[in-house]
Amino acid sequence: MKSTRFVIRAIAAAFTLGAAMFGVAHAQNFPTRPVTLVVPYPTAGAADIFGRSIAQAMETTLKQPVIVENKPGAAGNVGLTQVARSKPDGYTIGLGTIGTQAINQFLYTQMQFDPATDLVPIALVSTTPNVLVVAANSPWKNLGDVLAAARAAKDKKLSYGTPGIGSSPHLTGAYFEAMAGVELLHVPFKGVSASMPALIGGQIDLLFDNLSGSIAQIKDGSRVRGIAVTSLERSPMLPTLPSFAEDGVKGFDVTAWFAIYAPKGTPQPVMDKLIEAARVGLKSEQVIKAYERLAAVPGNLFGPDLAKFEAGERAKWGKLIKERDIKAQ
Repeated sequence: MKSTRFVIRAIAAAFTLGAAMFGVAHAQNFPTRPVTLVVPYPTAGAADIFGRSIAQAMETTLKQPVIVENKPGAAGNVGLTQVARSKPDGYTIGLGTIGTQAINQFLYTQMQFDPATDLVPIALVSTTPNVLVVAANSPWKNLGDVLAAARAAKDKKLSYGTPGIGSSPHLTGAYFEAMAGVELLHVPFKGVSASMPALIGGQIDLLFDNLSGSIAQIKDGSRVRGIAVTSLERSPMLPTLPSFAEDGVKGFDVTAWFAIYAPKGTPQPVMDKLIEAARVGLKSEQVIKAYERLAAVPGNLFGPDLAKFEAGERAKWGKLIKERDIKAQ
């Protein structure tokens, strides 16, 4: 009986050792075939462009194609759920955003993955501020004017449009209300293609949007006027536009961000290779130029540093969503 147990243990130990050696060999050889980057949003949008740019740039280091697969749905949750449930071998990674990683879990009760535990951060891909915009014929020239009008409005609140409930611009508006002590009326639209005409046509008073979606109109200046960017510092893409922090709301700091992730359990040697590929790719001229066109800058956080940044973002937006009682519809 003892000899039988000994043999079984020996076989189990050999199997475990063999599996470990196989895992090490796999990690050392990674990648030996194309890698898939899941973008949980439709083609042609900012997230798609950010994803395709970094995917192409990573190919130089990985020496394998990085194929983008668009999987939109449920504010990004569908695509990231697929990534979280994928085999943790490095061959399926995903593009996450401030929405999927720091906002959605507080808005949706039926989340199929936990962004804090089911996905492992690879790299912050890009950051871009949001921006407050008014129509060109608006009497408000700066943030001080907007604040004064909001405080004087009383029962007839100023209205602000966004690309939708739970979007980064929506929460930026809610954060502005909380930080500045004003009350506004949120009017959600299906994207900036609907909210921008409403602003220009006078149906809404203000517009919060990603800078990438409004920068061309702001630079043109014939139909809209930029008021302030939401990042702590001015954007190098619009250096003449002040930040909220310097123009009346101290400490105000909001940026939209995009990052890439692997499923939980991905071997560290594989993660190291993905992180290095992203680090090199984000310094490439093609990525820098592609992101400039979207009023964005390449990210500079990787692995544990990105995880720490995310934790702060989740604490910030989770608190705001709860206090403002914001719910997805």
